[in-house]
Amino acid sequence: MKVILLPTDFSKNSINAIYYAMNLLENEHCEFYILNVQSASSFISDDLMTMSSSATIYQTLIGTAKKSLKNLINTIETKYKNEKHDFHSIVDYDNFVDAINQISKSKSIDLIVMGTKGATGAQKVIFGSNTVHIMQRCKTPVLAIPNGCSFTSMDKIVFTTNYSTMYNSKDMEPLMDIAKPYNSKIDVLHFSDKDSLSQDQKKIKAFLESVFSNVPHEFIDLESEDIFKTVQDYIVNNDIKMLSMMSKKHSFLERLFARHLVETFAFKIDIPFLVMHKAV
Repeated sequence: MKVILLPTDFSKNSINAIYYAMNLLENEHCEFYILNVQSASSFISDDLMTMSSSATIYQTLIGTAKKSLKNLINTIETKYKNEKHDFHSIVDYDNFVDAINQISKSKSIDLIVMGTKGATGAQKVIFGSNTVHIMQRCKTPVLAIPNGCSFTSMDKIVFTTNYSTMYNSKDMEPLMDIAKPYNSKIDVLHFSDKDSLSQDQKKIKAFLESVFSNVPHEFIDLESEDIFKTVQDYIVNNDIKMLSMMSKKHSFLERLFARHLVETFAFKIDIPFLVMHKAV
């Protein structure tokens, strides 16, 4: 049984991510923990005005969140009626990243599925700040679902790599757990400014070949000065359903976050984005 964490602030995009997870994992036995994280800053002055003298900020926040989670779970169970899915609610009063990390450890979470606002607005922000922080600071795999993205299929997946770090089978489990049930075709995109692979890179490529042996796959070498545009064009032109990568130094993800934080650019992800972490 897979153990899945679904953070929600009850916004439209976070609920959409939960619904996406229900469809993606429809045929899997899953235990879902739906998490709402509260903080004192979320308690607005209007709430203070309506509090009874005996109430506390903590009690009011937690009580309201617990009721909202109960209603959300009832809605999900009524909508999907899936006997393979069990649900638990958690309300935490903590820093968002700390709460995610603590629950991921205590509940042995296999995957975090969370919504993200996507590239909208004047600044073209790719991800909301919470999503970025979880991708960077949490060792549990994260599947980010863009706002408005609904599940259709999982027939084509992109995995980006520069063949610079040796993976192991466990590192790749989150990707394979999604790909195998759908027999997804995995396109391995490799960006390089060299004409040939080193011996170490050849070993890493051979390992990936063995890992992907049970699903359709293809290795594709690309050369480009703008890898962001090249990846986006590849996604659009090949009807890719999910982008996946390993978070590590000098990776596509690290470069993406660096660019994301310092400038406005047109790179837009409107498909699910799986971020895995290299085991230490």
